[in-house]
Amino acid sequence: MNFDLVVVGSGPGGYVAAIRAAQLGMTVGVVEKENLGGICLNWGCIPTKSLLKSSQAFEYAKHAADYGVSIEGEVKADFPKMVERSRNVAAAMSTGIQFLFKKNKIEVINGFGKLKDNKTVEVTDADGKVTEVKAKHIILATGARSKQLPNLPQDGEKIIGYRQAMTLPKQPESMIVVGSGAIGSEFANFYQSIGTKVTLVEFLPNIVPNEDVEISKNLQRSFKKMKMKVMTSAEVLSVDTSGDLCKVTIKTKKGEEVHEAEVVLSAVGVTPNLENIGLEELGIEQEKGKIKVDDYYRTNIEGVYAIGDIVHGPALAHVASAEGITCVEKIAGENPEPVNYKNIPGCTYTSPEVSSVGMTEAMAKEAGYEVKVGKFPFSASGKAKAAGASDGFVKLVFDAKYGELLGAHMIGANVTEMIAELVVARKLEITGHELIKAIHPHPTMSEAVMEAAAAAYDEVIHL
Repeated sequence: MNFDLVVVGSGPGGYVAAIRAAQLGMTVGVVEKENLGGICLNWGCIPTKSLLKSSQAFEYAKHAADYGVSIEGEVKADFPKMVERSRNVAAAMSTGIQFLFKKNKIEVINGFGKLKDNKTVEVTDADGKVTEVKAKHIILATGARSKQLPNLPQDGEKIIGYRQAMTLPKQPESMIVVGSGAIGSEFANFYQSIGTKVTLVEFLPNIVPNEDVEISKNLQRSFKKMKMKVMTSAEVLSVDTSGDLCKVTIKTKKGEEVHEAEVVLSAVGVTPNLENIGLEELGIEQEKGKIKVDDYYRTNIEGVYAIGDIVHGPALAHVASAEGITCVEKIAGENPEPVNYKNIPGCTYTSPEVSSVGMTEAMAKEAGYEVKVGKFPFSASGKAKAAGASDGFVKLVFDAKYGELLGAHMIGANVTEMIAELVVARKLEITGHELIKAIHPHPTMSEAVMEAAAAAYDEVIHL
């Protein structure tokens, strides 16, 4: 087996890099030990959105009368059916990757890949058979897994990670979710909405701690309206799994408390998959637990590259894809622009949704900017009112001197679809007034972007 490029891992970094390389005329092989599409497609982004859509449909059904729709009898959540639908969606998407690989003449080599040298990957299949795969260039895209903490040892049954959370055999009556980033908040939202009694525990003072504080507080209020228990500035010290219920000792400002739950979900982040892939043998440099690369994802070893969760930067699917494309375009002799890590959108698919790009208000002030801030609530949006989704707001942060959009922060229905406008605006260095003068269609949720920009300059119409 001899290729121009071999990619180790077929997640959103690996498979996208492979397809782009094939488009650029390279012969490509992809090494994958599980299913095509990696964690994101099979156990992350896609199946979780399926579960969340099921819970949203359940919420709509419960409140159908608010929309003038009469449903006879009790509305129930069918947890096994929700899980089945989620797995079917993931399987269909994985099949879609197979189709794209065939279309682009990309060869899949099943097994675990390990670097032998800078031109060779040893692939060990499920039967232990080893195949040597040669390539001029090798991209490592091995992704990450659920982070294990000493005080939260995952056993896959009582203390679980995100993979088990997607395929539990039955719906738990109670659950403690540790960590309120995107993964923790989304699962907490899903399980609470279908009737599980959820406690969300966050070590930092605010949930979704990477978001603007006002967004965090709004989401916390929304969670509390759902009857979810939210504990911030709280640390899980230990979990006793010896009884029928898990006994979780949590340290708070008031002291230590013991909470009980059927299941504990550890959602405290991810760990890069760097073990046993030949890094040490080849002398590939690492820094703070990740592979050190330049702007085009070259390691210190010629011909070996790394992208995605195993390099520095946000562990997000769309970031890995962008890195993969940039990497292979550089290999092909193109002149790609390096990824701008200051303009990466983040999305959390809770209800209401959360999305953001750029600096928070606090970050902008800390960086020395004099800021103009504009906010527009969805309670003043006709489309949001008509949709029964008036919770949330759009918040824009501008540099007062030049009008540059420093950051955009949203919470509400469909805001994960709306954030792209602000990513493009920042990419094109659009000013606040240019955003105001860009006519937005009515009635839409996206009008709130124009109105928030207008609010920053005291020109808002509908407030």
